[in-house]
Amino acid sequence: MSRRSGGKRNPHGGKTVANRREKVIRVPTEVTTETRAGGETGTEDLPVLESPRKVAPKDARMLSKVFFDKLAAWEEGTHEYQYARNTLIEMNMSLVRYAAGRFRGARGDEMEDIVQVGTIGLIKAIDRFDLSREVEFTSFAIPCIVGEIKRFFRDTSWAVHVPRRLQEARLELAKATEELSSRPGRAPSVAELASHMHVSEDEVIEARIASNGYNSASLDAAVGPDGEDDAAALAEFIGVEDPALELFEDFHTLAPLLVELDDRSRRILHLRFVEEMTQSEIGEELGISQMHVSRLLSRNLEHLRKGMLDQS
Repeated sequence: MSRRSGGKRNPHGGKTVANRREKVIRVPTEVTTETRAGGETGTEDLPVLESPRKVAPKDARMLSKVFFDKLAAWEEGTHEYQYARNTLIEMNMSLVRYAAGRFRGARGDEMEDIVQVGTIGLIKAIDRFDLSREVEFTSFAIPCIVGEIKRFFRDTSWAVHVPRRLQEARLELAKATEELSSRPGRAPSVAELASHMHVSEDEVIEARIASNGYNSASLDAAVGPDGEDDAAALAEFIGVEDPALELFEDFHTLAPLLVELDDRSRRILHLRFVEEMTQSEIGEELGISQMHVSRLLSRNLEHLRKGMLDQS
């Protein structure tokens, strides 16, 4: 049989539990003050929470003081320490959900993943919290949780490395976009976002460009309905620069310049670059010296090069 800890009924329908400092904490009606199953020793003066996650935030703040008071007195690694620590984690999960809600829409991950990262921040906050500072645990925990989530986004989530300033700007941009989109029922403009974030329009545009480096996909990823064996790869839909286009532009620019040359100059260029004859062979073909062919080639090529550069 479980033993009662001597809690007294209060007018609100709950129970009261005295902590080590002789302060009275009201315990919600769904919380019992019995020892846990098996009658473990050391936790008899702590309330037993059958469903710690269901404790209201206001009650969780009061109960946390009792658990932190005991946690400071017990040695780390003991059964009693683990019970108090685990209960504090479960009881304060509402802080994690609140902090994670600030990042809703900031990335493509499921909210569950963000909550898991936030839980790590909560655990760190519990391990570092010091009652002697007389600071509310919620005031201490929220920055720890938010910092852990931001660190996760910054260090592990970007497909392309961008400066920390732009990583943080992207989070602010996502929050501002979500807030403004719910008001007029349309996507906010750059000017509206800049005004809301108290930054310049150029900074908003810069943050949007940086957001493109957040997610990436493999070029071998299949595109199409799941399960199709013959689905095309993403690489097949991505265009590449066609070198023939640049060659076409060069030919189009070169054509009127060639027309300006005399027949012999065009003949020499044809023999050299189309027939691929040597300068000596061209000289024999035209009845001139190889040195003369070299001078004519240099003069004509310089004329064509200058004409193309002037047009470009």
